[in-house]
Amino acid sequence: MNVVHFITRLIIGGAQENTLLTVEDQHRDYGDRVTLITGPGLGPEGSLEERARRGGFDFRVLPELHRAIRPWQDWKAYRALIAMLREIQPDIVHTHSSKAGILGRAAAAKLGIPAVHTIHGASFHFGQNPIAHELYRLAEKWAARRCAKFISVCDAMTDQYVAAGIAPREKFETIYSGMEVEPFLSPPRPREVVRQELGLEPNDVVIGKIGRLFHLKGQEYVIAAAPAVVAQHPNAKFLFVGDGILRAEFEKYIADLGLTRHFVIAGLVPPSRVPELIHTMDIVVHTSLWEGLARVLPQGLIAGKPVISYDVDGAKEVIISGETGYLLPPQSVAELSDAINILVADPALRESFGRTGRERFTEQFRHQTMTRRIREVYATLLGSSPSSAVPS
Repeated sequence: MNVVHFITRLIIGGAQENTLLTVEDQHRDYGDRVTLITGPGLGPEGSLEERARRGGFDFRVLPELHRAIRPWQDWKAYRALIAMLREIQPDIVHTHSSKAGILGRAAAAKLGIPAVHTIHGASFHFGQNPIAHELYRLAEKWAARRCAKFISVCDAMTDQYVAAGIAPREKFETIYSGMEVEPFLSPPRPREVVRQELGLEPNDVVIGKIGRLFHLKGQEYVIAAAPAVVAQHPNAKFLFVGDGILRAEFEKYIADLGLTRHFVIAGLVPPSRVPELIHTMDIVVHTSLWEGLARVLPQGLIAGKPVISYDVDGAKEVIISGETGYLLPPQSVAELSDAINILVADPALRESFGRTGRERFTEQFRHQTMTRRIREVYATLLGSSPSSAVPS
């Protein structure tokens, strides 16, 4: 197959890792002619561009493409993309993220190329002002008419888009966001070594959260819950993995509570270090208010950790309260403290939840499973035999 993937930025993030793994699998395992087009990876989140450049496939950066809405720049990006697509002549254009999703589907429709769009997280979501929310909804509805198929990373994304009138349900296919599962099954470095590097003691019970230190990611709720946890369990430590514009604010908040020695902020790390950092944790918490289906949820479970998450978007599809962790009301603090305290006090329960999660979700979240199913969607749209979608 000849496929173009188009994404706004190739920063370190779930949507970007999902896209890059799909491209790598198509190129390496199926022998597809695959092109990855992205805008400049600007921002404090880190970049996956160097990995893409080493991938051996056609990788292009479109300088005109930026995340912010800039009508003149967006028009230039649209025209430049059309020129690239005319040159490449792909069978399918597969778009990812909001800006690239709109421009990419428009360009594909202009040239009569079937387009597939992956919903990694709704572009209209909690926390937006009402005008922006409605504009994004209308833009998605407009782009949906130029899209042959939607791929949702969880059923919740399909439900939200159907409820918002974007497209009928039959236009959606759920394919969970795949990943390299082996490092989560068996970490590349011993847990004790990594914990020692982070300044953690052997008897510390570590509650970890992975995510940018950014609005809607929810670290403030973990910090607010911490005093009640530390009061009962002085050996509780909190580990934040990630960086961002709110770091100084969070550090001050922690200091004001007198909890600085109970928190470790590891900062920005390459994706290759995430498995070993999850293995340093005893409990994984996820308190984002908008996420699609956060990759850290299955990652934590595959690593054998219990996961506590707010009940947003696709979280309930992997976090089963009382079996793999606890689902809590968004923005709750007392409930979060209580759930953490239950798990800190009960190592056997932590082990039971983690074992159940690993058994239920390891195969479902392998990136090879994701790529195979994505290619089956392509084959259906192109009228070719799915039997061609077999790794070489």
